Amino acid sequence: MNKKILSIFGLIILIVFSKLFISSTYLKTSDKLHQQYFNNQYGVYSIVHPKNLGFANEYCPTSSNEIFERVDKELLKNTYWQSNTLLYFKRSNKYFPIIERILEENNIPNDFKYLALIESGLENVFSPSGAAGFWQIMRGTGKEYGLEINYAIDERFNLEKSTQVACDYLKKAYKEFGSWTLAAASYNMGINGLKRKIKSQGTNNYYNLHLSNETSRYVFRILVVKEIIENPNKYGFVFRKDDLYTYPDMDLIKIDSTIADLTKFAHSYDINYKILKHFNPWLRVSSLPDKSRRKYILKIPKNKKDLVFKDFISESKN
Repeated sequence: MNKKILSIFGLIILIVFSKLFISSTYLKTSDKLHQQYFNNQYGVYSIVHPKNLGFANEYCPTSSNEIFERVDKELLKNTYWQSNTLLYFKRSNKYFPIIERILEENNIPNDFKYLALIESGLENVFSPSGAAGFWQIMRGTGKEYGLEINYAIDERFNLEKSTQVACDYLKKAYKEFGSWTLAAASYNMGINGLKRKIKSQGTNNYYNLHLSNETSRYVFRILVVKEIIENPNKYGFVFRKDDLYTYPDMDLIKIDSTIADLTKFAHSYDINYKILKHFNPWLRVSSLPDKSRRKYILKIPKNKKDLVFKDFISESKN
């Protein structure tokens, strides 16, 4: 009887261990298959570096290992932060034509549109330091270059006027440094600040200068964003033309007197307050004070049907 019990008990142990062994083997095989599938279907790839990177027809020495690392950092960040970079493509299609025209009128290299892109992502934002708009212009700089900035109006958010200010600054910087690359770097750290670095370090080549982390990345960010935007398929960005944002045709309304109520003004042009503010973000309050009879231009979309919708009609309960 005892032998029979021991025999049965031994059989149970054998079965249990067999199942555990089989289960363990299955899991290991399953893991291997999963890993093999994962390796075949998914990968995070290093990037083949472009050989001819340049900004405003000025050469970037990518053959240097040190420069290679700095380029690589920005390529990886902008290629694999896909959502952010895809928004760059979408907004560029909307706003670059406006910026390009003003750059051309001022004989500023077309590549400087990418400076605006890295500064703000082409959004009307405030920085923690107080810079504002697409070109991230500081309050003092804006006033120095003739922008109106007060509680009611902030022309740093006027795309055309702020782009003109950026052009005026860049022309001054180029005259000082004789290099568009250095002019771009000075946009980040200031003309006088860059002059001091050049004097103290004895070199006027951006790629030789030891600068703050932000300024040392600055031109590389521009170079890389330019490279990706101009070669989307090379970096894995796939989109249709209809996926890109567009800027609507506008009527330009000249104003030379106070508008007490911008909501009523908007309604008189068959739009609403939201749309008026969206296309004229330099209007900072709900009125346009103009005691000095200064001339302003307000943008009103020509095609309103896709922008203004019918209000809901509420029914009173009996």
